[in-house]
Amino acid sequence: MIPVDLLPFANHLWQSTLFAGAALLLTLALSKNRAQLRYWLWMAASVKFLIPFSLLVTVGNQVRWGTAPDIAPPLSLAIEQISQPFAPTMPALAAPAASPAEPVLLLVAWLCGCGVVLAVWWVRWRLIRTAVRAASPLPIQAPIAVMSSPMRLEPGVFGVFRPVLLLPEGIANRLTPAQLRAILAHEMCHVRRRDNLAAAVHMVVEAIFWFHPLVWWIGSRLIEERERACDEEVVRLGSEPQAYAEGILNVCKFYLESPLACTSGVTGADLKKRIEAIMTHRISHNLTLARKLLLATAATMAVTGPILIGIVNSPRGRAQSKSESLTFEVASIKPAGPDSRNVSFQLTPGGGLNITNLSLKQLIAFAYDIPCGGACDMYISGGPGWIDSQRFDILAKAPQTAEP
Repeated sequence: MIPVDLLPFANHLWQSTLFAGAALLLTLALSKNRAQLRYWLWMAASVKFLIPFSLLVTVGNQVRWGTAPDIAPPLSLAIEQISQPFAPTMPALAAPAASPAEPVLLLVAWLCGCGVVLAVWWVRWRLIRTAVRAASPLPIQAPIAVMSSPMRLEPGVFGVFRPVLLLPEGIANRLTPAQLRAILAHEMCHVRRRDNLAAAVHMVVEAIFWFHPLVWWIGSRLIEERERACDEEVVRLGSEPQAYAEGILNVCKFYLESPLACTSGVTGADLKKRIEAIMTHRISHNLTLARKLLLATAATMAVTGPILIGIVNSPRGRAQSKSESLTFEVASIKPAGPDSRNVSFQLTPGGGLNITNLSLKQLIAFAYDIPCGGACDMYISGGPGWIDSQRFDILAKAPQTAEP
């Protein structure tokens, strides 16, 4: 059972995972289009881990309705269950509270994992920083500074806000002029696209959510589409495909791959697929009207979906108008049997309630959306002793048109 204190975080992970699944489906639908589109879809999936949908849900909660919104109860319940599958249910209210030590242990484990990830990256960053400090300027006309390093690292762009192009010493002797121009064009694509900044953002995601395998898989997809997007741009700008492909292979042959994702190099991703795409000059089709509509719809739903959930679950959205106040035709309340172990809360077909073996304290918590369990006493105090010990069975039937 998930501790009550971690339910919002669990829901955030579920929503981010679902969002990444939708991004995967879109990238499959756009597999014949430009790699740049797929790159930004994966980038959106990465950023989603940093932006909880609850922020947009809060915006929806602020919407005020003069009358009840015309949203069918099954749709409202379905939207809420999909958006928050780990929301506390009535059976969970009766479960024993989680041990106070559990959140502390989880926090310690998270800090340890985050510390290990940051330590590994720090060691790799020091390696590249050492190469930059030992480098000397090169007389090459470029939008950023070009440096020559004695270390055998592949050509790469180092830095986020003040990037520097780092070239290994003697690279001009190992590549032909055409190959070197193509490699330089590739690195300038990284600079124009600000790929180091995007990679640094995803590294923040990986550091925070290091325990989620999906974020590491998204990182590999980002590198793959990033390099393919630069390949497409280099060929489009007029570089000879054969010279470009040979230049990449020679770099792989003589130099080491960049150890950090936020230092954009030239040898990342699946080299076999990249070389095949470069040599065949594979054409990326323009977006058709149907695919444009698909992307527009997906973007709209990503923003308006959480707002709609907030509207549906807002107090005014769930309340009925005075002319449609809820009444019950039949209601029965009796003490639960002393040996009863089953706990349930059901909305029955036709507008009814069937509640089994719940205390008054749990019913109050449910009515006011209070997380019960160990935190229940923080919100509900006072009352006679039986408010928590005595349990009841409730059976009520409302008119067919009512929404309980």
